[in-house]
Amino acid sequence: MTDSQTLPTLPSEGAFVDRLTRIAGGVMITLGVLWAIEAYRWLGLTFFGQQLLAAAWGLSLFIGFLRYRVRRGEKGPPPLYDWISALVGLATMVWVMVDYERLSEEYGDRTTEALVIGCIAVVLSIEAIRRTAGYAFFSVVLFFIVYALFADKVGGDFKGLTVYWDALATDLGLDAGAALGLPLKISVEVVLVFIFFGQLLVGSGGGQFFIDLAMAMVGHRRGGAAKISVVASAFFGSISGSAISNVASTGVITIPLMRHAGYSGVNAGAIESVASTGGQFMPPIMGAAAFLMSEILEIPYTDIVIAAIVPALLYYFAVFVMVDRVAAKDNVGQVAEELPRLRTVLLEGGHFLLPFVMLLYALFWLWSEPQQAAMYAAGVVVVLGFLRSYRGARMTVSRLIASFGGAGLVMVELVFVVVGAGWVMFILNSTGLGEGFTLFLLKQAGESLFLLLLIAAFASIILGMGMPTGAVYLLLAAMIAPAISEAGVAPISAHMFILYFGMMSMITPPVALCAFTAASLTGEDPMRTAMRSMMFAWVAYVIPFLFAYSPTLLLQGEWIATVIDITTACVGVCFISTAFVGYAARPMNGAARVFLAVAGFAAMLPATLAPWVVFVNAGGFALGALYIAQDMMANRRAARERITPPAM
Repeated sequence: MTDSQTLPTLPSEGAFVDRLTRIAGGVMITLGVLWAIEAYRWLGLTFFGQQLLAAAWGLSLFIGFLRYRVRRGEKGPPPLYDWISALVGLATMVWVMVDYERLSEEYGDRTTEALVIGCIAVVLSIEAIRRTAGYAFFSVVLFFIVYALFADKVGGDFKGLTVYWDALATDLGLDAGAALGLPLKISVEVVLVFIFFGQLLVGSGGGQFFIDLAMAMVGHRRGGAAKISVVASAFFGSISGSAISNVASTGVITIPLMRHAGYSGVNAGAIESVASTGGQFMPPIMGAAAFLMSEILEIPYTDIVIAAIVPALLYYFAVFVMVDRVAAKDNVGQVAEELPRLRTVLLEGGHFLLPFVMLLYALFWLWSEPQQAAMYAAGVVVVLGFLRSYRGARMTVSRLIASFGGAGLVMVELVFVVVGAGWVMFILNSTGLGEGFTLFLLKQAGESLFLLLLIAAFASIILGMGMPTGAVYLLLAAMIAPAISEAGVAPISAHMFILYFGMMSMITPPVALCAFTAASLTGEDPMRTAMRSMMFAWVAYVIPFLFAYSPTLLLQGEWIATVIDITTACVGVCFISTAFVGYAARPMNGAARVFLAVAGFAAMLPATLAPWVVFVNAGGFALGALYIAQDMMANRRAARERITPPAM
């Protein structure tokens, strides 16, 4: 017998709870949108940003306890204790919101009122983190809270300052540097608007348009089904903000297409998981990480977008080459189903490209803040959605209202992720653990930058396993990035480095959530799918080392050197991807694969590393090109011999 059966419940149906939580989510999004357009200034009012954050926190507690059960998968109406938790959490945060100015002035005195608020906020939010974000992130947050209480008793580099439990509870609940700090601020003030934009786009038929666009662009080519997955997931992943949800949404379409076309279940699952993961660092949106990075580094969001372009394109170029080689090796042709015509798709749904044009125009020409640019783009979606339909989908008043509620529900998990991340960052700073961990990493690496990067890459993957995207980046930004920057790597390179390796935790065993989600759709072994995913995403394990040494791949530096490094990187990616698959113009033996891979690595080394590297580049390019050329000629000779009958 479950807990929900032993305790009395309020008379409630699932439809009522769903409607109630969607209304609460809609209120959260409405507050965020009003803040983004600075509506309070029109009314001559003044608010603290923390008041908005407290409202979002309280509404998330209300939604979280009503929609997420104690045990995952548990059905039925919320039990009474969940109703009580939801209402107490909401009331507590409304209390903070209404009286924040006074509380912010008095909480430093550790009043009973502040302690009560802090204890309620911490206890309820820890449980909400467990329910929404999963046990991995819950364990991380709980570890740091426990560490803070015993930091002064830990020895070595990790010894911290003394923290008392009442002060910790109060700070975690009310301090503007903890939960009500930067992570929650960026999520509620910026990311919320982009999530709302994505919901509007999907609600007006934009999600289907991008899938159709991918099908029309590449479906008729060799291995078209997999190429559809790559292109569609790149489009959709950038908007969705979650690699796992991207797999779950696009994968139900692309994976059956790939299986039907002839790809194995393992390859189909791996391709979808890798393509979806890449959406998190695909400009112009890049999920939540780019906005957080912009604030932490204190540089414009547009600088992050520009820096991310080349690595993201190299990532997808590598995946594209590999799926093409797999298709050639396994004799996978184009998609058998009738495909939409590109002209028809663009004529019927081309208006969905205009919001992105507006987004880029506002960011790069008007120099608007990201949230303002997203509001402009959202406005374009709404107007065009009412004027035009796509495959029967059109924006209506009911869909517009539903987009508010849907976006609010999406925000809930993110809110608890950044609340927990805010606590972790606060503890790292207040106890001195962050500085201690930086010194520890530098000590382990000695004078070797490569060893430091290797340790940082491994630590980033391990720390990121099982955690949501936003939490991965924030945790690594606080613990790993400072050590890399301290070693002389440019800050933007250091943060892009940890972003890439943090995201690789999504497909790297033993906890590869994205690959495991794809495996659940294919019915294949999750570990085999994860291992195959690593092969398809090999470039994401290599490129970060290159731009850590030479930021030209982040478009930082002289344009001539940048063009050269991008060109050699593309050549190297092509050679190595071909070697991994083991098929050029014909099957390759082990020695040939090693030869081509070595040539590829030699070709892709940044020329700016050292004066002599340019000769290594030239040698790698020449050897790789020579092998490909002779392989193609040998294949043509073999084909002619098969066609020409032997002489009598």
